[in-house]
This record gives sequence, structure tokens and C-alpha cells, in this order.
Amino acid sequence: MNSAFAILGSAFIFIAALVHLMIFFMESVLFHTPRVQKIFGVRGQDVEIIKPWAYNQGFYNVFLALGAGTGLVLMGTVTLWPAGIALAMFAALSMVLAAVVLLTSQPKTMARAAIIQGTPPLIGIIGLVLALNL
Repeated sequence: MNSAFAILGSAFIFIAALVHLMIFFMESVLFHTPRVQKIFGVRGQDVEIIKPWAYNQGFYNVFLALGAGTGLVLMGTVTLWPAGIALAMFAALSMVLAAVVLLTSQPKTMARAAIIQGTPPLIGIIGLVLALNL
């Protein structure tokens, strides 16, 4: 395994996990604040309708982050590193595909969010694939 690419891939998957933790906090903990509502483009009259959805969606993001983080921890072990790579890559691929769905659902308004959400895990996947193949 190429250790430089493994470190690069792991670093970007770690960044992706942090981004998804941030999204969790915005959707599930801070959604009641006007600043977060503005970030998501939610108007006052729609907050109560969207709030349960946002809360639920936030937990999807935290579970993806936990999967990526657990994979990274397992990658650091002697015997379970293959399982760690598989778990980290699965979580990262889920993040990338969620970003694709976000982009295709509202390309004009969600492009920036999709790039923020999808770029770090994509770079992480590429790094891990290169680490395994070089």
C-alpha cells in the first residue's frame, strides 16, 4: 500500500466526516436558528413543517460521519485495516452520491452545497484507491 496516498485519502475522508458532523449540527441541533434557516433557504412559515425532516436528515449525516470515522480507526489496526478501508470507502461513496442527488435535485441553488458535501469524500476515495493500487 502506498502510504502517502493512504494518508491523503484518510485526511480527506476525515474532512468529509467533519463536514457531515457540521451538517448534522445545522439540521438536527441548530435548525431553529434564523441563520441556519437562511442557509437552507427556509422561510419562517415553513420552519415547523420542515423541522422534523431536517432533524431526521441530520442523523443520516451523523451516521455517515460515524461510519467514515470508524473506518479510519479500523484502518489503523494491524488485522482489521481491510475492513476499515471498506467501511471508510462505503461511507465516503454514500456522501458523494448524496451530493450528486443534492446537485441534481436543485442544480441552481444547491451546487455550492453539493460541492462542499461531495468533494472531500471523492478526493478521499481517489486517494485510497491509489494507495491500494500503487
